Amino acid sequence: MTPTTRLRILLALSALLALAACGSAPKKPSTTPRPATSPVTANLHAAAANAVLFRALALVGTPYRYGGNTPETGFDCSGLVGYVFRDAAGVSLPRTSADIAEEGRRKLDAGDLRGGDLVLFAFGGRRITHVGIYVGERRFVHAPNSGGTVRLNSLDDAGWRDSFRYGKRVFE
Repeated sequence: MTPTTRLRILLALSALLALAACGSAPKKPSTTPRPATSPVTANLHAAAANAVLFRALALVGTPYRYGGNTPETGFDCSGLVGYVFRDAAGVSLPRTSADIAEEGRRKLDAGDLRGGDLVLFAFGGRRITHVGIYVGERRFVHAPNSGGTVRLNSLDDAGWRDSFRYGKRVFE
C-alpha cells in the first residue's frame, strides 16, 4: 500500500467519523474517567494492524535472504517485519530482532496476542534471535531460514513452541 493510498484511507475514515459526530446530539460532560485510548484511536490502530496483516500475508513465498529487506531482494526475519510495518502503516522499527525486543513496548503472553502483534523467539538461550508477525489463531508470518521463503507457521509447531518468548503490540 502506497503512502498516498494510506493517507486517503485515513482521511476517508476521519471524514466518516466527523460526519457521524455531526449527526449526534451534544453530550453532557462525563464525570467518569475517559479510557486511555479513544474509539477513534482504537479504530485507527485496528486499521493499521489489518493493513500490516494483509501486507505480511501477501509476501508469503518471497525468498529468504540474510540482510534482505525488500520483496525484490528477499527478506530475513527483521527485514520482513521492518518492511511490512513501514510499508503498510508508516511505522519504523529497529533493524534487528534483538533491537526490536529491547523497545519499550510491554511484553505479551501468547494468549494475549492479536493480529498485527510482533512475536519474538530465542533459540537455545535468552537472547531474542527471531521475530515474526502474529496473524491470529496461533499462527504467524516470518522469514525463517536460508534457502526458505516467507511463510506461515504455528506457535504450536515443535521448534516454535519451545523458542517463543513473548509478543509485543505496536498499535496500542
